[in-house]
Amino acid sequence: MARFHTLTVTNIHHTIRDAVVLTLQPDAPDAFRFTQGQYLTFRRDFDGTELRRNYSVCSGLDDGVLQVGIKRVEDGAFSTFANTALRVGDTLEAMPPQGAFFTALEPEKAKNYLGFAGGSGITPVLSILKTVLVREPHSTFTLVYANRAVNTIMFREELEDLKNRFMGRLTIIHILESGQDIELFTGRVDQDKCTALFEHWIDVSGVDTAFICGPEPMMLAIADSLKLHGLAPDQIRMELFSESQQGRLARQELAARTADQPGTQARITVEGVTRSFTMPKDQSVLEAALYNALDAPFACKAGVCSTCKARVLEGEYEMLSNHALEDYEVEQGMVLTCQCYPLGDSITVEYDTH
Repeated sequence: MARFHTLTVTNIHHTIRDAVVLTLQPDAPDAFRFTQGQYLTFRRDFDGTELRRNYSVCSGLDDGVLQVGIKRVEDGAFSTFANTALRVGDTLEAMPPQGAFFTALEPEKAKNYLGFAGGSGITPVLSILKTVLVREPHSTFTLVYANRAVNTIMFREELEDLKNRFMGRLTIIHILESGQDIELFTGRVDQDKCTALFEHWIDVSGVDTAFICGPEPMMLAIADSLKLHGLAPDQIRMELFSESQQGRLARQELAARTADQPGTQARITVEGVTRSFTMPKDQSVLEAALYNALDAPFACKAGVCSTCKARVLEGEYEMLSNHALEDYEVEQGMVLTCQCYPLGDSITVEYDTH
């Protein structure tokens, strides 16, 4: 069910010292037609352990290339490999583009977009920004980009070029932890910083959609501030790639609560293959499926993508965290199986085949 394809690395560009932009040529180009703001799930074996990692497409729809940005993180096996060992001509395995971090393009309308990005969170926002400016010629985009210092700004030159190319339609505000002359543009992006920006630089009342991608505390503070200044929840789109603090705490609480409870009789179907087994209540449906040799699809295992979604046909359950499914999907019984835990004596799950 998890279909991976081969992509050849045709170019590697170091946008900053510890971040690369990979240009990729897929063996199945039609499968890799992306929507602005989507991501690719890569897999690679490291010392006998398969790792899967999500990286956002940073190219726009009209760039004519497929590119992803990968920033090296401490102890990150895949990001370190991409930044230090990967070479032009090497191949990678990835699933086709996924994700819903975008809104429909409407070329005839004049919309005002607001983007907040922190560090490598710029990658999907850049894809959205470039696409909107080309395909919605009457729309504007304001980007607030937070980094530690000037030398950590990914895509700095490209952003400056875009600002010059789309003068009057693209505004970029850099917030740095140090090195700025103006106090408003110095420090961390928190609720107080947002309030100051909204008072002096950004008219939130005119914003149609806000996109936020970066560290979780920053994203939550920005979203809260936007709501306080009048934006509705459906006008705010957030992209998170690591497990949320809420999810981690809920997992710990569930493990303690179910420690002495009997197991659950599970019946799980993946691509027509059904297996029945007993699973512990502190094990997710995804973990149970994989443990019992079912080829269940997954990517992040953190409740922030929808790769592992499935439908619960029978049984009580709890979904600890959800940053990917819409309300109507949840009402229809859809779950993120990496976050789905059984509560009763039995549970029946069928993975989405569409």
